[in-house]
Amino acid sequence: MIDVNAYLGHFAFRQLRHNTASGLLDLMDRKGIEKAVVSSASAITYRNPQAGNEEVAAEVEGHRDRLLPFAVINPSYAGWQDDLKICREGFGMKGLRLYPKWHNYSLADPRCIELVKSAAAQGMPVSIPIRAEDYRQKSWLVDVPDVPLAEIAALSQACPEAAFILVNGIGFPHSALGRKDSGLPPNYYIEISRLSAVLANEIGQLIANLGAERILFGTGMPFNYPDPSLIKLEVLDASEEEKELIRRVNAARVLGL
Repeated sequence: MIDVNAYLGHFAFRQLRHNTASGLLDLMDRKGIEKAVVSSASAITYRNPQAGNEEVAAEVEGHRDRLLPFAVINPSYAGWQDDLKICREGFGMKGLRLYPKWHNYSLADPRCIELVKSAAAQGMPVSIPIRAEDYRQKSWLVDVPDVPLAEIAALSQACPEAAFILVNGIGFPHSALGRKDSGLPPNYYIEISRLSAVLANEIGQLIANLGAERILFGTGMPFNYPDPSLIKLEVLDASEEEKELIRRVNAARVLGL
């Protein structure tokens, strides 16, 4: 199994467990997860996200067969071009992760579009978390909204050459991102950690509308326990072939493994 949504490091507003390479790998071993995309939880609230990227690069050294680092870059922060180059060429990071609401920019910002196009030109998928943690648990010090799905749809159209991994989201079947014949390029993939597999069955709706080839397994570790995502795959009304696409095949293709 390949988890496209995991983290290393600290978060400013709560304690995280299993947030080191050794701790995360131990949890992955217990849950049967072979590889995980990891980015810096610290970089979400660092003024300079590059410090978080440096920490993740050091943490995954010796574990790159299983932990696949993504760079957190803020296109409104001076020198992001150099940071991206260092992350790609110096740290060997495989993708990019964006936090537009935490870092106070719009996905429509020309600097963001330039960053996405630059990452795409280097073969780096772009991961966009809809949120960092449950809004009901937010600190009284911050009020950071979810990323609107309409903004992501517009970015998908503006950057058809990019590959987007959308994580920590719900409501996709009610947006252009989750509908058939929406006119959007098929350049985005949706991760399951917040989606339902019964009742509303958002995962089933997305399989029907987009195809199982566009759905990815993810957990949100260590912000979340991995078990709910594992159970969703067990109870999902889908063929074993479709489940295998979600477990690992789709992620391996998007990540170039």
